[in-house]
Amino acid sequence: MPLPLYLLALAVFAMGTSEFMLAGLLPDIASELGVTVGTAGALISAFAIGMVAGAPLVAALACTWPRRSSLLGFVLVFAAAHAVGAITTGFPLLFATRVVAALANAGFLAVALAAAAALVPPDKKGRALAVLLSGTTTATIVGVPGGTALGTLLGWRATFWTVAILCLPAALGILKGFPAGRVEEGAAGGPTLRAELARLAGPRLVLVMLLGALVNAATFASFTFLAPVVTDVAGLDEWWISVVLVLFGAGSLAGVTVAGRLSDRHPGAVVAVCGPLLLIGWAALAVLADKPVALLALVFVQGALSFALGGTLITRVLYEAVVAPTMAGSYATAALNVGAAAGPLVAATALGTGAGERGPLWASGLLVAVALLVAFPLRTVIAADRAAR
Repeated sequence: MPLPLYLLALAVFAMGTSEFMLAGLLPDIASELGVTVGTAGALISAFAIGMVAGAPLVAALACTWPRRSSLLGFVLVFAAAHAVGAITTGFPLLFATRVVAALANAGFLAVALAAAAALVPPDKKGRALAVLLSGTTTATIVGVPGGTALGTLLGWRATFWTVAILCLPAALGILKGFPAGRVEEGAAGGPTLRAELARLAGPRLVLVMLLGALVNAATFASFTFLAPVVTDVAGLDEWWISVVLVLFGAGSLAGVTVAGRLSDRHPGAVVAVCGPLLLIGWAALAVLADKPVALLALVFVQGALSFALGGTLITRVLYEAVVAPTMAGSYATAALNVGAAAGPLVAATALGTGAGERGPLWASGLLVAVALLVAFPLRTVIAADRAAR
């Protein structure tokens, strides 16, 4: 894999740390800013909603910009939003900084996904996506637990400052790793932006985006509220939150790495195996969450299955949108973040039911069940040979 791809993954690591770190910081943020934990959870949804709305819009605006300038500008805006968030004393302003950061993240990912696909041969998109997503999964292993531990020691604001600082070497890597000037995607003879947007109505693309969104919603529904599961249901000390997040991240890295080698040629097999296992796993985790050993084991397994299945579906989005080179990355970003926005909202509702802290885990199982019900009669579409694109 080319070096610029790993530089993109470095930036994704910084952004992934920010996106996921709030899962371990919500109780402290809620306490300091005078809101409930459920309300604080809206910060995660705000970030995801900003990415959903921002991905197509920012990608369309950035399609005429030099690739290096686009990526660099998005990283610097992202860093600035975290610096402002670190000093704010009000929840509304913190909420606003999450939206701004999300727009920058959306623009970056939309350009980065298209760049990653362009850096490798046409039949290696899955492996390229796996490298890019390794920035996110590494964030869940190192960045998020580290941010949670840092927040416990120095307060949640310290984690915001850390993310802002992490963006600086990523920005330097982009400057050094990408040439200045325009790239081929804007060359004459390519599809117009109007034609690319029309591709969004294609039934195959809509299907894989829907499935990707549902699976990611299930992932975020539980991941967002893992902290109370660890402390209130399993009865573990607060420091175990970081351990659980590391296990989830390690599983997700394993899952996305393995799926990256299979999703280009055998997407149907990945979906057929991982989908039912993911459903069973969420139900098992909901039932056994009060048993620490089972909790730790199942968190790893669910991280692996979630990212293997989700990564495969997002790879299919890139294949389906191959005739829309400018907007393909934004479609994949939107699919991921529709789920990331909906998942915490569904989970917050589930918290208010009789299931209590286990509610988000049951909600994750329900979302995967819906995805399987949609996917089963259309499984041949998902498994369609990439050569047919």
